[in-house]
Amino acid sequence: MSAIDELLDKAREELERVSPGEAAAVQEAGGLLVDIRYAALRERDGTIPGALIVERNELEWRLDPTGDHRAPEATHHALPVVVICNEGYASSLAAVSLRQLGLHRATDLTGGFQAWRAAGLPVTT
Repeated sequence: MSAIDELLDKAREELERVSPGEAAAVQEAGGLLVDIRYAALRERDGTIPGALIVERNELEWRLDPTGDHRAPEATHHALPVVVICNEGYASSLAAVSLRQLGLHRATDLTGGFQAWRAAGLPVTT
């Protein structure tokens, strides 16, 4: 097994990953969906209505509730956050990073944006 596969497995042991339907329920209940895909993928495939778009390289700065550069949506450490990448790999590592910042309810979407779209959930093009 490669080092990155081991790191990913370890990260996922910490998370209670969610399905597309569960992610939609988190959003409906006031939680935050965070799309970390890069612009070309969002332009190609669309976006999830209401999701906060934060590219991966800015994620920790924008989601840290104590930071000067936080997004207005990053209000407190107990905020439910579902990180979404394209297929559900990078989002697992990103969610663990957010947990290390104290966002103890951060997780990710199993299968990423592609699973969301395949589930027939809303997408804005």
